[in-house]
Amino acid sequence: MKMSNEEYIKYVEKQNPKSPILVNCIKAFVIGGAICAIGQVFLNIYKALGLDKETASTLVTVTMIFIGALLTGLNIYPKIAKHGGAGTLVPVTGFSNAVSAPALEAKTEGYVLGVGAKIFTIAGPVILFGTLSSVICGIIYFFIKMLS
Repeated sequence: MKMSNEEYIKYVEKQNPKSPILVNCIKAFVIGGAICAIGQVFLNIYKALGLDKETASTLVTVTMIFIGALLTGLNIYPKIAKHGGAGTLVPVTGFSNAVSAPALEAKTEGYVLGVGAKIFTIAGPVILFGTLSSVICGIIYFFIKMLS
């Protein structure tokens, strides 16, 4: 069967359902906002316990990473992410999920060849290129300051 370009485009559009962009954006905003609000609650609790803002902020990050990994291990975070989309990827819980999910999938292969080898499958490039770009920016900043 031979199709023209126009016929092919119409066929593809007919086969692919329209994505509810507005609804997806609203869900991402609400769920991402809820995650951030939970982080703010922890910050308020830690500050109320007498911790300074810097220490409390560090503990919030650790707590949210733990919660993200725990919910991933309990298979709850993927269900939240199904509805929240980018709203669950942007907060630190999304990074936690990106690290722990491949490790959990590979645990049957053992701790070294499974978990150890697969843990940074998704997050590894982010860490690598984030670190590399920060080093490059630091070097550029150093030379700019040295010249001025």
